[in-house]
Amino acid sequence: MDLFASLGDGFAVALTWQNLALALLGCFLGTVMGALPGLGPSNGVAILIPLAFTMGLGPTPALILLTSVYYGAMYGGRISSILLNIPGDEPAMMTCLDGHPMARKGMAGEALALSGIASFVGAFFATWGLALLAPQLVKIALLFGPAEYFALFALAFMTLGGVSSTNQAKAAFAAALGLGLATIGVDTQTGVPRFTFGEVHLYDGLDFLVAIVGLFALSEVFIFLEHRHGGSDAAGKKMEIGRLTPPMSMLKACTPTMLRTSVLGFIAGVLPGAGASLGSFISYTMEKRLVDKEGTFGTGDPRGVAAPEAGNNAAAGGALVPMLALGVPGSGTTAVLLAVLLALNITPGPLLFTQNPDVVWGLIAALFIANFMLLALNIPMVGLFTRLLLIPSRVLMPIVAMVSFVGIYGISGSSFDLLVMIGFGVMGWVLRKFDVPLVPIILGTLLGNSMENNLRRAVTIDNGNWWTLVDSPLALTLWGIAIVGFILPLFFGARVKAGMRARRDEEGSISD
Repeated sequence: MDLFASLGDGFAVALTWQNLALALLGCFLGTVMGALPGLGPSNGVAILIPLAFTMGLGPTPALILLTSVYYGAMYGGRISSILLNIPGDEPAMMTCLDGHPMARKGMAGEALALSGIASFVGAFFATWGLALLAPQLVKIALLFGPAEYFALFALAFMTLGGVSSTNQAKAAFAAALGLGLATIGVDTQTGVPRFTFGEVHLYDGLDFLVAIVGLFALSEVFIFLEHRHGGSDAAGKKMEIGRLTPPMSMLKACTPTMLRTSVLGFIAGVLPGAGASLGSFISYTMEKRLVDKEGTFGTGDPRGVAAPEAGNNAAAGGALVPMLALGVPGSGTTAVLLAVLLALNITPGPLLFTQNPDVVWGLIAALFIANFMLLALNIPMVGLFTRLLLIPSRVLMPIVAMVSFVGIYGISGSSFDLLVMIGFGVMGWVLRKFDVPLVPIILGTLLGNSMENNLRRAVTIDNGNWWTLVDSPLALTLWGIAIVGFILPLFFGARVKAGMRARRDEEGSISD
């Protein structure tokens, strides 16, 4: 079978000492990044991009390192959720609801181990889904022309605000800002400089790696400087871990939950713009309605830990499907990974599987290996990862800033890029104060040029006829999905956000 032959080739790429060491390093660093409150997968990958480039890694090793960080951060987010009731990132918010009550009952070790196993089940299922579904999606993508690609990019922009954004207007503003930033530089068709203000450094446009590190990593540093939130040493020292292996009866009771929510999470991840937050929320909510007959969810039910963890890790793997097969990221972190691919001169999309099969299948094989590494790391090393929560932010944030500055200067050797990165950091800090999502800005910066080129190409081929953008059934279908994807969160997203906020407030009042 072609799939197993391709996977065999992928394992031949992944099973080298260098790639195994990078996968292990990525898993460890990712778990650390995920465990530290506030960082999360997007920031974790963004902070470590300079490391991947300064190490002089090729495309496959760099991707293996950064996707292992991605998977590791999804695992690690549960540690602070369970022990401190502080989500490492938004998808881990739902794990607080039952994970922290379990920890208060003296079952912290069991909750951590169970969440690690649920994360493994979700991520393992999603990696198989990626291997099976992405090549099929490529066959459909080969039918795309310029008009269809323009519609696909529009779909990505109209859905990426999605449920995770507070409102669609802010997501639309962020996407427009990103598209505006993408127009900076020399026009590829006319050769005329646009919005460069006579600055020769801007003729090549903005470097999206500089934008990503500034928006995600530096803005986190600025927010810390504003609030100066210290470490939570007392809470970390008081919490007893207890036994580290969940009893077989608990695993048996949670197995159907893990399998159901892995499927749900994967579907949520494949949808452009939905991502792990939606996967986590839907998994918890659906499982609560399905199995919570006695009203034990929210009081320390192990199934309430297994459901969101399996769901958000499956969604993390599912989000790689549209990124690799169509070149459209399914989540914020995959938007960052897309930037890495582009920086390595690899164009994600239908031709990736034929032009760079070693990259794709090596990555998929490495994800299988990383899942087992994470399971092996997370259960015996829980004690080490929990001690990381005692690192005060005043120590952590200068390290983040140092890695950002040294890394970006190491990549470009340009002091101008450092100034641009600081500018993006300040912009990210201001936008986060107004609750404007940052991911659509990154998406606009990444895809803006491709979107503009496909629009011009489609209209030029049809002699200036703009109706060519809705001329084919495939383009019409994509526009239909885009419009529904933009309108639906106006009704559904408010309810999801309200539900997440109510559950968080309820949990907060219980812990008080």
